[in-house]
Amino acid sequence: MSTFLIADDHPLFREALRGAVQRLLPQASLFEADGVEALCAMADDHPDADLLLMDLTMPGAQGFSVLVHLRARHPQLPIVVVSAREEPAIMRRALDHGALGFIPKSVDAATIGAAISAVLEGGRWVPQQAHAAPAVGRDEHEVALRVRELTPHQFRVLQMLGSGRLNKQIAYELGVSEATVKAHMTAILRKLGVTNRTHAVLMARQLAIDPESFVLPADEAE
Repeated sequence: MSTFLIADDHPLFREALRGAVQRLLPQASLFEADGVEALCAMADDHPDADLLLMDLTMPGAQGFSVLVHLRARHPQLPIVVVSAREEPAIMRRALDHGALGFIPKSVDAATIGAAISAVLEGGRWVPQQAHAAPAVGRDEHEVALRVRELTPHQFRVLQMLGSGRLNKQIAYELGVSEATVKAHMTAILRKLGVTNRTHAVLMARQLAIDPESFVLPADEAE
């Protein structure tokens, strides 16, 4: 039996994707998530799913970092990005960071079905205009390679750091000690090749869609 994963914070669009999958494969098993934390747990629970359909702008997501992280953690899991952001450059970046397709949310149900079918058959699907966009630059590619090295806990700490949280806030939300967060932070800085929290956020911001969504951290002991 086929297994599909759907990750989007809008219930109506999850319903639209669910309907598209069920029209293609009525017997498919479907699992859904409405945020990054739930998405990562879902992918861990179903690493051999046939396809993951994911939005780029769910709560907790910061650009392409989640896509990069999932591609590193589950390289065998095919991923198609489904997004309201339809700029050709964003489509191309999604492909360059490992997505097998990009489905604009403005397309009709028949097109969604055709895109899913193309990927399930081993191909790729993206609107034609994406092919004319420039490839991801060397700096962004290098950042993606470094982010791929982070463990799930380290990745989550970096995401929370990019949203402006302090160590004590991260510790509270994760249910761990500040010492544990500091240990994660030390490992993050080493893997990213930077010396402080601000540089870590500036590096991660290169994977953003809207860089202004990142908050530079306050001065704090690492």
